Amino acid sequence: MNLVTAREMQTMDRLTIESFGIPGIVLMENAGRGATRFFLETVFENKTQQIGVMAGRGNNGGDGYVMARYLVQQGCQVTVFLLAQSNRVQGDAAANLKLLAPLGITVIELPDLNAFQNYKTTLEKQDIWIDAILGTGLKSDVRGYFKEVIRFINNQKKPVFAVDIPSGLNSDTGQPCGIAVQAQATATFAFAKTGLILHPGAAYAGELGVIDIGIPPHIAAEVALDATKLLTPDQLRNTLPLRPPDTHKGRTGHLLVIAGSTGKTGAAAMTAMSAMRIGAGLVTIGVPEQLNPILEVQVIEAMTVPLPADQDGRLNEQALEPLLNLLIGKQCLAIGPGLGAAPETGRLIRALIRKSQVPVVIDADGLNHLIGHTALLKDLEIPIVLTPHPGEMARLIGSTVAQVQQDRLGCARKFADEFNVHTILKGARTVIAHPLQGTAINPTGNAGMASGGMGDVLTGCIAGLITQGCSPAAAAQIGVFLHGAAADHLASTIGAHGYLATEVMNGLPLQLDVFRQGQIKLDDIISLRLMFG
Repeated sequence: MNLVTAREMQTMDRLTIESFGIPGIVLMENAGRGATRFFLETVFENKTQQIGVMAGRGNNGGDGYVMARYLVQQGCQVTVFLLAQSNRVQGDAAANLKLLAPLGITVIELPDLNAFQNYKTTLEKQDIWIDAILGTGLKSDVRGYFKEVIRFINNQKKPVFAVDIPSGLNSDTGQPCGIAVQAQATATFAFAKTGLILHPGAAYAGELGVIDIGIPPHIAAEVALDATKLLTPDQLRNTLPLRPPDTHKGRTGHLLVIAGSTGKTGAAAMTAMSAMRIGAGLVTIGVPEQLNPILEVQVIEAMTVPLPADQDGRLNEQALEPLLNLLIGKQCLAIGPGLGAAPETGRLIRALIRKSQVPVVIDADGLNHLIGHTALLKDLEIPIVLTPHPGEMARLIGSTVAQVQQDRLGCARKFADEFNVHTILKGARTVIAHPLQGTAINPTGNAGMASGGMGDVLTGCIAGLITQGCSPAAAAQIGVFLHGAAADHLASTIGAHGYLATEVMNGLPLQLDVFRQGQIKLDDIISLRLMFG
């Protein structure tokens, strides 16, 4: 499912009007009519409620005027509060504003804060607000009058329905521009905007309805060709390799995992077992020789190989040749969980990445050993998948967690393109960026995943899928999706918090099965509806 930026949506609107010949006022009519339907199905309760339309003077306000007209025709009580003088409203919005008076709809002009304060008693009498103030083009912080209006709406603690996007929200990043309207539901037009899917924007938007307004498919396909995708079960299922009934372990791949150090053998075990839970045929774990007896007790189905290490149980460069020999016949290499931060381990890992002939999935300490050495990724001919959380991403790019979180999509995309690696920026609504191939956002997962070991399980999921023949891009997307889906199942069955990474790991076969059978539906995962007609 395509997600678009504000610029992409503006381009589609313009081409639809100029090239295809659909007038802008028709698009506005379709938007307002569809938004009204979604409004009546969500925040609206009964016709005794006073509905206030808080409208700006642009096209967002115009959509609000259309809604006011349709709602009055439904017998609702509507007042429009125009945050400007009516003679400053132009174009299609002005045409729709003029249609309100013949229907007896009151329009109160509130061009400044003084006028707003004079009508405060009337404003406070409204039972529901329709937010039609600011649209998707906003990039700078909301200041002055509009900031006070948004603060007033939020402080009212009454149901709010947003038109296209909650006013004040950056439609590309999902970050509030200083302040944003807190809506219970949002009707957005033609396509969902990335900022409505990413956090914190998703929380500001509430229940999301995507309204078909009549953008021709060929224009949408042309403009949104490289658009960000929202991962959907139906789209992902087509990229999952078939598993014939006569399959045997020799045909489902062999993964090599390099992980673990003193006190962290559990990370190696979870990575290996998750790969097997997702269907990998064989898994071998390369582990510091002192820790091999411990790991052998933890994993039964996976094989272990003791490797040269220092007296503290940390892998060093003497392990390079044995590891290169171990890589022969393997389909994928997973590096990092629990490896430790020893400099000699870092030298080993970087040399192994340079010499690997198979795709490599890198997580945790594997990522930390790339800090200051990311340039080596540019020259590699093999596919690389990185799975950083925001802290690791910040360290890789020499930034801060706050800066990464301000633009998760842009950060992951830039890193993927610059270093030619598949980049999975973990967190709520995980972002998956593919080098020069676009980005995707994952809808699965929940706050209960904020516990140790979840990343180790994800590494095993992705590496296990590559081992079975998935492309690295498909493995990244399916692995993240099913990892979150397994956690969602646990949250709905045993409790929202407190489940363990090993329980997510053990839930992978069930989620893989229902995924293959088409029993996972998008509307069961995310509060989003596509509305037509």
